[in-house]
Amino acid sequence: MTPALELKGLRKSFGKAEIIRGIDLSIGKAERHAVIGPNGAGKSTLFNLITARFPPTEGTVKLHGQDLTGMQPFQINRLGLSRSFQITNIFPKMTVFENVRCALLWSQGYKYSFWHMVNRKRDLTEGAEAILEQINLTERRNLPAGVLSYAEQRALEIGITIAGGADVVMLDEPTAGMSNSETDYITDLILKVTEGKTLIMVEHDMGVVFGLADRISVLVYGEIIATGKPEDVRADPRVQEAYLGAALEAEH
Repeated sequence: MTPALELKGLRKSFGKAEIIRGIDLSIGKAERHAVIGPNGAGKSTLFNLITARFPPTEGTVKLHGQDLTGMQPFQINRLGLSRSFQITNIFPKMTVFENVRCALLWSQGYKYSFWHMVNRKRDLTEGAEAILEQINLTERRNLPAGVLSYAEQRALEIGITIAGGADVVMLDEPTAGMSNSETDYITDLILKVTEGKTLIMVEHDMGVVFGLADRISVLVYGEIIATGKPEDVRADPRVQEAYLGAALEAEH
């Protein structure tokens, strides 16, 4: 079966500094895959390579078997891959509903149509309402997005991420900076909205990682030192030495 996402020989250098050093990784359809590693390991750079924010120095990225070399981020998005960012990326002065509706425009076929009155488009309204229900923000629909709590803003960004119908969803540290209750809220939300989709996430909270991921890849100094099921990665001496032991100890 063709993987949802496949990386082969992926490398990225900035001048003489090699940040990503030859990554090979295959992620299956509907798999939940976590990428973990210490600060500076190259996790965000890897996300930026996959989504074409950075061009690779070497190697290829394939989405459902299609080579993404030379494509722009918006083209990759339209092929079915969408991502969130470490820093919340919403329109704070628009309402919660309007944020989601904007994210639906292209997938609903409106593209750059300036002559459509979006308020009169039932398909857009119904689609946005359905996503608001999924992310538990229906009661906040008419509030400016900027007044939402931090966790609610992250939930809104996840809603925006899935609004285009992407079947591969990438989340960059979705629970960063959250309390335990907020983390539980977002974790449950991710489980719900990514059901049947391929999920790739960078996350530092090991409770979230082991609760969500089918497989885990450990990235250290730009190289993947281990990939496997959570229990196998947890027991791997290389991972414990390089990262996991310290991370788990820090949480306690």
